[in-house]
Amino acid sequence: MVDYSPALMTDMYEYTMLDAALKDGTANRPCVFEIFTRHLPEGRRYGVLAGTGRILDALEHFHLDDEDLAFLADRNIVSKETLDWLKDFRFTGSIKGYREGEMFFPNSPVLQVEGTFGECTLLETLLLSILNYDSAVASAASRMVSAAKDRPCMDMGGRRTNEWAAVAAARAAVVGGFQGTANLLAAQLYGLKAIGTAAHCFTLVHDSEREAFESQINALGKSTTLLVDTYNIEEAVKTAVEVAGPDLGGVRIDSGDLAAMAQRVRNELDALGATSTTITVTNDLDEYALAALQTAPVDSYGVGTMLVTGSGAPTCAMVYKLTERENADGIMEPVAKKSKDKATVPGRKLAYRSYEYNLADCEHVISGSESKLADFHAPDDWKDLLVQYVDHGDINHDYQGHDAIVNAHNYRAKALAELPITAQSLMKGDPAIPTETTVL
Repeated sequence: MVDYSPALMTDMYEYTMLDAALKDGTANRPCVFEIFTRHLPEGRRYGVLAGTGRILDALEHFHLDDEDLAFLADRNIVSKETLDWLKDFRFTGSIKGYREGEMFFPNSPVLQVEGTFGECTLLETLLLSILNYDSAVASAASRMVSAAKDRPCMDMGGRRTNEWAAVAAARAAVVGGFQGTANLLAAQLYGLKAIGTAAHCFTLVHDSEREAFESQINALGKSTTLLVDTYNIEEAVKTAVEVAGPDLGGVRIDSGDLAAMAQRVRNELDALGATSTTITVTNDLDEYALAALQTAPVDSYGVGTMLVTGSGAPTCAMVYKLTERENADGIMEPVAKKSKDKATVPGRKLAYRSYEYNLADCEHVISGSESKLADFHAPDDWKDLLVQYVDHGDINHDYQGHDAIVNAHNYRAKALAELPITAQSLMKGDPAIPTETTVL
């Protein structure tokens, strides 16, 4: 990626707050911040957390070089004293939160950041921008995978969003249950399966569809997938089998009534002896379109626009709020907003999920001071939802890289299977399980 510091992926007020806090002495006060969402997108039954691995990647580079510091100085954003404080800045706090791939609900404390006010406040925009977008994509992907049943879904949304968002979306889609991506940078960075063969322009640049198919098969082999809807689908399928033989890997349909066309193409392929040739469909798919295709003879799906835009919910409305801080007497004190419709729950949090008959029935959020939480003992059958990502500046690398994505991909499937089956309904409804908050 381009060489820039994630420490400038912030809103300006994070640095101006730091500057003022350093001057008045509050910058070094120990604090606890929390990320949560007050509500899921309308009618959604659950969310899927994604992006924590990217946060850890960013934290490793969260510092400012001489050029960054010069920018802050030239714009008079912070004082010289603050510039000196920032020269050797590294995050030395602690972060815990939900596992990547975990289900979340309103008021789930998906991430908690503990450190000084100065270092914690600088992280706000970066953490929110990653979690809000990645979780929106993973949540949409999970709904799509459920609607697709056992048929694999692939990310083809790179051209429908910002170029860097496309990379993040590909990663989040795999966390959400997708099997691969067309985005090569995402495949390179995260070790994801890359997919893709040819577009309509490849057929159009040749003098005939047959020549285009011959060229593609000569280059990629008979196992390739041929795009058959540039002209006439029935003729294209016939030509494809003539060129490749009955061992043709697959065909792709990108237009028309996908269910009807898939049925006709399947029948035609079978009649031509290409019984093992697979059918992939694309073209503005979302979870509702995928559900409508469940009875069609489709083998896999390519999803673009609706995936990278969260299928109508491009953010999870997550917020970053101060919930505990050291007071003037040096005692940690829970704090909260009392604003109308924006009140927060004071104190640091524990989070658990309880089960009945092996199905989740409630999310339990326990809030209080550090000492009170230390004395809290959850029932043995409650699942602890929090893991330690960063411990006093030391990053747990188990939650980064390709293996972490695979683990999150698998964990999502397991966590979703533990929810009531209504969680997978595409009809609007309440969250799959309630969230109960207890203040100690």
